[in-house]
Amino acid sequence: MRDPYDVLGVPRDASHKDIKSAYRKLAKQYHPDQNPDDAKAKERFAEANQAYEVVGDEKKRKQFDRGEIDATGKPRFQDFHAAGGGDPFAGFRQQGGGPGGARHFEFRTSGFDGNDIFSEIFGDAFGRGGGPGAGPGAGAQSRGGPKPADLNVNLDVTLEDVIKASKVTAAFPDGRKLAVKLPAYVEDGQTIRLKGQGDPSPFGGRGDALAKIRFRRHPRYRIEGRDLHVDVPVDLSDAVLGAKVPVETPDGKVAVSVPPGSSSDRALRLKGRGLPVKTGGRGDLYANVRIMLPKDDVELEALMRKRQG
Repeated sequence: MRDPYDVLGVPRDASHKDIKSAYRKLAKQYHPDQNPDDAKAKERFAEANQAYEVVGDEKKRKQFDRGEIDATGKPRFQDFHAAGGGDPFAGFRQQGGGPGGARHFEFRTSGFDGNDIFSEIFGDAFGRGGGPGAGPGAGAQSRGGPKPADLNVNLDVTLEDVIKASKVTAAFPDGRKLAVKLPAYVEDGQTIRLKGQGDPSPFGGRGDALAKIRFRRHPRYRIEGRDLHVDVPVDLSDAVLGAKVPVETPDGKVAVSVPPGSSSDRALRLKGRGLPVKTGGRGDLYANVRIMLPKDDVELEALMRKRQG
């Protein structure tokens, strides 16, 4: 994925207004409805959408500029050296000064796997709690060890996934992948708790994974609440005289009647073709008329000149 600023053709210090303007220009130029048979245009349109999703959002833009997320909006993970600050023993320190020269050890888990460190220092007996037949971490858990921490992950979904309540794949930082069945109703930004799918604890067990739902920007539809909007190109003659035009919906292509005398931005409502709502059923899809003028139409030009005269 290219740098979002390069994709949009703006400098890194560009204002939000300039970024938005550049995105709109590219979206209009490469929109799939304007370039139905141009695969390159579809790629450029999707690339512009992805770039704007990152630098068009003030919070994500700051994260990207600081190097916290990549060009796709996914977190960048620190390597071992960065996590430990260059010191391979940064997570483990021997402390002294107690009565009788007694010493204790302090362990910090930043950048390390706690189970591995404890096993290397104390042997497997520590993890088993020392008792016969005890499972991993049983000793620490029986002594009331801390609850395993939750793990935050992002779960990117398409509008089609949301509508069909599909099974989607959650990718974890450690390389694990998990199939997750979406609820019948989900919102952008909603968090789903995945029990026992978090990071392992040094004291045994795993925390939960908190999967944040993120709706991917769609190349065709715009979301407003639970309704969807789509632009529909209509020839000038069809807008003047009326006609049936094909409209792509999440459920397939349908024919929609354009009333005579329709102007651009007229919204044709298709009931129940939007996103699922809490009470059951679905929102609506609005097909917004976009009048397309014919090229090099001498008769139309003459008619317009006559009307002006």
